[in-house]
Amino acid sequence: MNVTHSVEMRQIVKRFGPVTANDHVDFTAAPGEIHALLGENGAGKSTMMCMLSGVYRPTSGDILIGGETARIRSPKDAMKLGVGMVFQNFRLVQTLTAAENIVLGEKSAFWRGPKWMKRKQEEIDAISRKFGLPFPVDRPIWQLSVGEQQRVEIVKTLYRGANLIILDEPTSVLTPGEADQLFETLAAMKAEGKTVILTTHKLKEVMAASDRISVMRKGRMIAVMDAADTNERELARLMVGKEIAAPSPLPAKEKGKPILAMHQVEVIGDHGRRALDGISLEVREGEIVGVAGVAGNGQKELAEVLAGLAEWKRGSIRFDGQTFKRASVRGAIEAGIAHVPENRMKSGLAGSLGAVDNLLFKSYRSEERSRFGFLRHGRNRDWSRELVERFDVKTPNLDTPVRQLSGGNQQKLLFAREIEQNPKLMVAVHPTQGLDVGAAEGVHKLLTELRESGRSVLLISEDLEEIIQLSDRILVIYNGKIVGEVERAEANRERIGMYMAGLHEEEEEAV
Repeated sequence: MNVTHSVEMRQIVKRFGPVTANDHVDFTAAPGEIHALLGENGAGKSTMMCMLSGVYRPTSGDILIGGETARIRSPKDAMKLGVGMVFQNFRLVQTLTAAENIVLGEKSAFWRGPKWMKRKQEEIDAISRKFGLPFPVDRPIWQLSVGEQQRVEIVKTLYRGANLIILDEPTSVLTPGEADQLFETLAAMKAEGKTVILTTHKLKEVMAASDRISVMRKGRMIAVMDAADTNERELARLMVGKEIAAPSPLPAKEKGKPILAMHQVEVIGDHGRRALDGISLEVREGEIVGVAGVAGNGQKELAEVLAGLAEWKRGSIRFDGQTFKRASVRGAIEAGIAHVPENRMKSGLAGSLGAVDNLLFKSYRSEERSRFGFLRHGRNRDWSRELVERFDVKTPNLDTPVRQLSGGNQQKLLFAREIEQNPKLMVAVHPTQGLDVGAAEGVHKLLTELRESGRSVLLISEDLEEIIQLSDRILVIYNGKIVGEVERAEANRERIGMYMAGLHEEEEEAV
């Protein structure tokens, strides 16, 4: 039988209680094709891929693999059918080696002795070299870079026989060089006749890498096209249902006085090693300072120190003329430091609570929000309603648990709370990670408005385009140190990417 499509999803419906996530969706992908699946947050694309990979089961509809109707009730069923998924948050055991993670689950895998494991290491190494995915097979996962860990995940799917590989936001944690290497790998998979499905928000990468593109909106499939027949602007319009203006250049602005000065600050991370190793930086009033770097190089600890969540071992921190003596969340709030954390639902918002309670977290002690120790419920609801409207937070009502909101609306609610405190410095960590193009545009607007009002932003992001677009100055962090500083006019992807990859010493030697 001549099989045109490696996968067909016909009239797929998926309901979660009263909510319809997918409404009679059709989707196909062919052998030897890189297919991008796009959509804004809440469009239903991740749900579709979770059904294809066995994480969810469809309410109704049919899935065909290789022309045959498939019953996919678990990820194990999906893998038997040749479907593998690489999630944005890797699913690896940190203490096991790369090879052990890949063979994990094989019958009696760890009872067959060192000779068996040696053969497996050679087999895995051959697959990794074939597809341009090198990593040390005998090294524990915790010793590998984020890019190497992603390679382990991809090789794991290939080792287990996947012919259809789903990649969820694959470049969100990679350096530019690692991202380029990934696309070379995808081309090699395509040449082998494998099917690759990408879910991503990075339209430049979609246009550069994909053969065909499907776009979803509000749970429905609204367009399918060849990449050669479209462009970034049209894709953005299809995703959000309106024209997205091209980002305007950041207007020139005279720098104000220093608001933040960190000098030789050293922080010990959760792993017991130096996460910040003598870091020094300065932020001035009315400027956005971008901090670029690959995940795990001290960005998390930098944000936590400034937000009062982590102690520092050595060094000094001065903010708005005052020297910080110790870590204090309340002290940071009262000093005028706002914090948008990396994981909004883990450390930014309480998912089971509604908008009112989440907006009150940092202001409930004030006279406007409480009196004699009792919250002013009526006044607080009116205030919350005004903030929700001003920041265009889409929520069924003020009491809807925020975990039920889309990622973009969660982020807007978080920004509403932080900006309402009238901060002098906003520490924003990956503020648009996982957001669609429309929601990201809204966040960028909030950050530039802070800058224009004379307030400062420390923007910590792994998205180089975002960093270059928004920052007055760019600092690059590597192994807990600032290894490069680039003015906006001199910023380019290649130079910053070299710093991010730790190649600054080679660059200096060449000079």
